[in-house]
Amino acid sequence: MIQFLVHDAADDVGVAVVDIEAGSDCSGRNLTTNESLKAKSTEKIPLGHKLALRNFAVGDSVTKYGCVIGRVVQPIKAGQHVHVHNVKTKRWA
Repeated sequence: MIQFLVHDAADDVGVAVVDIEAGSDCSGRNLTTNESLKAKSTEKIPLGHKLALRNFAVGDSVTKYGCVIGRVVQPIKAGQHVHVHNVKTKRWA
């Protein structure tokens, strides 16, 4: 079963298509390349929210849909929930 989707090959976050429990081994799909992806969630990721596919430092850009959507304001490790608590949207960054 697919738990997350990546919309562009340049993306560094996946979008949860189901609620993902903390500690889950997740399967994903890159919609551009049709490549199968794997990730391990370290936190609960609600449906429609973003899963970090790499480690991010403060100031890093987050890419979704092949576009920068925001800047990291708190360190994020691969597998963590990416949302308003650790990223400022591009509009406000």
